[in-house]
Amino acid sequence: MAKTIVFVNQKGGVGKTTSAINIGAYIALAGKKVLLVDFDSQGNMSSGVGVSKDKPTVYELLAGQVEPSEAVKHTPVENLDAISASIDLSGAAIELVDQENREYFLKNALSKLSPNYDYILIDCPPSLGILTLNGLAAADSVLVPMQCEYFALEGITLLLQTVEKVQKEINPSLTIGGIFFTMYDSRTRLAQDVVMQVKSYFKDVVFNTIIPRNVRLSEAPSHGLPICKYDPSCVGARSYEKLAEEVIKRG
Repeated sequence: MAKTIVFVNQKGGVGKTTSAINIGAYIALAGKKVLLVDFDSQGNMSSGVGVSKDKPTVYELLAGQVEPSEAVKHTPVENLDAISASIDLSGAAIELVDQENREYFLKNALSKLSPNYDYILIDCPPSLGILTLNGLAAADSVLVPMQCEYFALEGITLLLQTVEKVQKEINPSLTIGGIFFTMYDSRTRLAQDVVMQVKSYFKDVVFNTIIPRNVRLSEAPSHGLPICKYDPSCVGARSYEKLAEEVIKRG
């Protein structure tokens, strides 16, 4: 069965989707079978790996309109598949509210696909709503991308409180897979201070690899390519390759 990892941060613009795409791509390049699940109605992950947002998407999968295998699309990276998302998914957030066992729809939908993959990576929307709860319910572990700024410190406390609540009430086997820093600018004192504070508090939970600010990482999604296909020699690519190695080592 696949190890299922969910990427969560209720704050937008922290590199969550970029990280899910590129960690997934490098895990696939390491010879593992990886499925990316776009669970954000903006569909940025889908665009970032060059897959169509045409039906069937994750919405049709949740609604039981298609078999799970019919929703899977191939990406330009070997061993890397994806289930895309479209604006239709925003309707699912409303439709799920009144459903019984509404937190488990994604878990149930992915259960048939799990034996086909080594890793399933879920990219959630920047909120702590019903879609993110579905992601947390479906996952074995949570990865938290964190931008090196003051407000990120406030947000991570709320996020971890939510994870703790999910562990108690919805998914007892859920673990914190790790926290990692994105968009790091070593020239700023604030970035250095945030890294020091988080590492001193969370210790071994924090990954060693830090993702720097890098223009090539920002450009790659517009070409529908992970960074390993767009510019594998840039500093952003090398950083994500190291981070993916850490994710694999942590199991």
